[in-house]
Amino acid sequence: MIKNKEFANRRQRLMEMADGESVIIVRAAAHKIRNNDVCYPYRQDSDFLYLSGFSEPEAMIVLLPQEKGGRSILFCREKDAHREMWDGQMAGTEGAVEQFGFDEAFPISEVKERLPRMLRGCDRIYYDLGKDPEFDQLLIGWMNEFRAKTRKKFHAPDEIIALGHNLHEMRLFKSRTEITVMRKSARIAAKAHRRAMQVCKPGMNEAEIHAELLHVFTRNQCEVSYIPIVGGGANACVLHYISNCAPLNDGDMLLIDAGAEYDGYASDITRTFPVNGKFTGPQKDLYQVVLASQLEAIDSVREGNPWDHVHETAVRIATEGMIDLGILKGNLEEALEEEHFKDYYVHNTGHWLGLDVHDVGEYEIDGHSRVLESGMVFTVEPGIYIPANATAVDKAWRGMGIRIEDNVVVTRSEADILTSDICKTTSDIEELMAS
Repeated sequence: MIKNKEFANRRQRLMEMADGESVIIVRAAAHKIRNNDVCYPYRQDSDFLYLSGFSEPEAMIVLLPQEKGGRSILFCREKDAHREMWDGQMAGTEGAVEQFGFDEAFPISEVKERLPRMLRGCDRIYYDLGKDPEFDQLLIGWMNEFRAKTRKKFHAPDEIIALGHNLHEMRLFKSRTEITVMRKSARIAAKAHRRAMQVCKPGMNEAEIHAELLHVFTRNQCEVSYIPIVGGGANACVLHYISNCAPLNDGDMLLIDAGAEYDGYASDITRTFPVNGKFTGPQKDLYQVVLASQLEAIDSVREGNPWDHVHETAVRIATEGMIDLGILKGNLEEALEEEHFKDYYVHNTGHWLGLDVHDVGEYEIDGHSRVLESGMVFTVEPGIYIPANATAVDKAWRGMGIRIEDNVVVTRSEADILTSDICKTTSDIEELMAS
């Protein structure tokens, strides 16, 4: 678990990045209606969660960097015994200070009264417009009022600056505690993938495997970090397949892309394996290409290497393998130069990982691929997908979709693989499925 001290340190660092007389505002996520009076399960805004650990809706963080040492304020719901009977415990304003380490807390109902006073006299407001249109209009209205009175009473804010740049750069680099939490998330996800391999057999439905994943996540106090992909046969070639309702046939492979969310942090694992527990010759051959591609890519994860070097490494190995198998024609350099591989290798090899499964952070700086640094966490997930209607290739390869995905931490030496608890060689997979 992330401790209050770390949340407080994050708020302090963010305030130190602010320029001039500034106010920083972060809104909590709103409840979203699923249908009629039923809401989707609530999940706190990741920026808000990063700065507070506070998971309740109807809340707002206000940071005042210009005050001595910086001051952190939380607006939140007041404790209400009747409401708690329906919705569960609420921290209230006292809990916001005592349990979450804020300097002050006020009822969320007092925002319209208190926040304008905090904004008067500041030069700029750090706030991400677009997330909450209703509050956006309220904030802009206050600024216009301030400008109308500025000559007589006080200085009005000149601009609203997107908060994301500074905050998301902070989130990109994980602390030791964050990596510990992410390792736990990865281990739980790996446990779910092992369970799926062990129970899978011909005649089952994708939905049954999906249920096994959810069972493991729930038993370990986790949510899913995204809707799992459970795609058998040619369904594995649909990159964001989430129907998860087709039968699993003897002789097909099954691609599972599923991750757990533990204490707010996501894992993201993909494994591909034969439904009947035994790879055919062509399945094994193509799988070995993807695995070799992934292993080389992971080996390239080194502090000081450019981000895109990981992708380029994976693509080169995968392209060479597809040429060797006759899936692609011509020589390697020509296939890379003309991007022939994109017919079957259609996505990037990874993405940042953290509080969001596709986490925040820039991939380029000044038009150049950013250099990898210690503490960055991302996925390495090469994949080859040959649709059932791919008439340009031999029938032996059609309808195969193979992806292998692990979560890695950049260190000063070799990559730290968070997801090493789940096997990925053909022999280890067959052994696990036979156990």
